[in-house]
Amino acid sequence: MAQMNFGGVTENVVTREEFPLEKAREVLKDETIAVIGYGVQGPGQALNLRDNGFNVIVGQRKGGKTWEKAVADGWVPGETLFEIEEACERGTIIQYLLSDAAQIEVWPTVKKNLTPGKALYFSHGFAVTYKERTGIIPPADVDVILVAPKGSGTSLRTMFLEGRGLNSSYAIFQDATGRAWDRCVALGIGVGSGYLFETNFKREVYSDLTGERGSLMGAIQGLLLAQYEVLRENGHTPSEAFNETVEELTQSLMPLFAKNGMDWMYANCSTTAQRGALDWMGPFHDAIKPVMYQLYDSVKTGNEAQISIDSNSKADYREKLEEELRQLRESEMWQTAVTVRKLRPENN
Repeated sequence: MAQMNFGGVTENVVTREEFPLEKAREVLKDETIAVIGYGVQGPGQALNLRDNGFNVIVGQRKGGKTWEKAVADGWVPGETLFEIEEACERGTIIQYLLSDAAQIEVWPTVKKNLTPGKALYFSHGFAVTYKERTGIIPPADVDVILVAPKGSGTSLRTMFLEGRGLNSSYAIFQDATGRAWDRCVALGIGVGSGYLFETNFKREVYSDLTGERGSLMGAIQGLLLAQYEVLRENGHTPSEAFNETVEELTQSLMPLFAKNGMDWMYANCSTTAQRGALDWMGPFHDAIKPVMYQLYDSVKTGNEAQISIDSNSKADYREKLEEELRQLRESEMWQTAVTVRKLRPENN
């Protein structure tokens, strides 16, 4: 483990140079990694581990779309693809990658197969942090570890195939064997992490839920929609409003400030843009920060967790979700996006 300076704060990180793939393979050479769930994170982590030479099996409900997806990805029923209970029996490391609601439902099956010395692996601190609400309390004689890639399973897989890595956090909740850290970091390297930074289960879920509802998805959609609507209400066309709101941000600016930082971006735009950005940064910050405090408090108190559990457990959850997503998809802004994407040079 190395110590790195982040903005004047020292943190513990693990890099691929320090813990190479060969070392990870050695640590896990006698392990069977059972990936339970093949929805969001499951495919990317399972496929990356398999391609990196680890002994991986997948556990999934037979007959569903995700079972068929696993078969299409090369997992062989009866050899590397099993029903959930059998995969849990076979695995020495159980990667519990079902949705938070599904983890609650399947927990009795997983728990009875957590024999002493096994490891229970999460990519989200939700189930353990909110154990009073989920009922997920791991037995004391197993390792409980976490590797949380900072992006979707699709991004994890895509970046792996491009020879890159997606940064991940890691945490040890319970070290029953004395090998929890080695197992955790080896899995983090195995799934394709760029580097691993240390956290704990509570910090991971608090930051994750805040990020999803905030700058990663919820807040950014709200911000984009507000600007788009103001432009449209003032006579700008859909194409102009979308290009100024979304297209320039995602296609031109994001790649640049991801590579060089926002200070570089400010230094390399017009003087008019510089002045306006610096002047309006403060009012936006002051308007948004109180909402962020409200959001974080809702996460910290468990309110967001309970909303998620209640909503995702309803019989008509999927139907209502699809309706909400349909409304978003068919809104003018995102229908404009469809046309704009078709007009990009790479699509012509």
